[in-house]
Amino acid sequence: MICPEYGSPIPPETAIQATIPASAPQRAAAARQGLLLVFGAALVWSFGGAIARGLEVSDPWTTVAWRSFFASVFLLGFMLWRDGAAGTMRLFRTMGFPGVGVALCFAIASISFVVALGYTSVANILLMQAGAPLIAALLGVIFLREGVDRITWAAILAVIAGIAVMVSDSFAADVSFIGDGLALLIAVAFSSATVITRRFSSVRMTPAVCLGVIVSTVVGVIFSSGLIVSAVDFGLLFLFGALNLGLGMALFATGARLIPSALAALISTLEPVFGPIWVWLIHAEVPATRTMIGGSIVFLALISQILWHWNLNRRTTLQVPIRPL
Repeated sequence: MICPEYGSPIPPETAIQATIPASAPQRAAAARQGLLLVFGAALVWSFGGAIARGLEVSDPWTTVAWRSFFASVFLLGFMLWRDGAAGTMRLFRTMGFPGVGVALCFAIASISFVVALGYTSVANILLMQAGAPLIAALLGVIFLREGVDRITWAAILAVIAGIAVMVSDSFAADVSFIGDGLALLIAVAFSSATVITRRFSSVRMTPAVCLGVIVSTVVGVIFSSGLIVSAVDFGLLFLFGALNLGLGMALFATGARLIPSALAALISTLEPVFGPIWVWLIHAEVPATRTMIGGSIVFLALISQILWHWNLNRRTTLQVPIRPL
């Protein structure tokens, strides 16, 4: 029997265990791990606005190219450190069509985010992205036959309402259909990647994410008007790519396959909640009153949802005494 992650033979005792469905405690422990990893991804992603605020690069395609390049270097280095050269190549070969699908989804989302900033407001993009949990939940119901409980639906609606309050006083009078269309495309692509990752949870998606940022790098280089940037921008682009995008994607790709699609997308919406806080602390930009009110609604909804699932999984791990035969 061959391990799909490393392509090496699995020890006999591990092979036997692999054929047995995971027990309830194991599933609960994996779910808690997935919660933490996706939460970490949202936290890392939330620094994107603070980093982008300090950039002075005028061409968005230059930003896409450098950001994606540093993210691809980070992910390749992580895989080489973890799996070695042979293992990394094997992971790329075995990720199959699900991996390619996730790669395209992440490439579309990362490119659309940077380009959309030139056509519409950040407020519009955040509001569109707030619909990602609902889209992921619907896709999960349609394609994965996943059941979404009432608590999750209530949290989804609360998140959408909270972010709507956050950005309600920031809408511009002029509506850009290109910008809003790209913002909606981000939500659809992100939700699709979440559902694919959940459906094919046995396939490691880190190489798929790496392929996605490689594709983004190529696209950015092709459309860029020039790749020369200042030393300060170069350092910020490194943080924007390696940490904000690369590390965040690695955490999300690992954690999203362990929890339901709707929950993964729901936790990821912590990104627009924490984002204004970092901009406030780093750039001394005080959030508007509605931003703070809406962010509080979203934060309370997400924390309540996470604690509810955490407590549910904790009760599942309680050991039941078994009488000897």
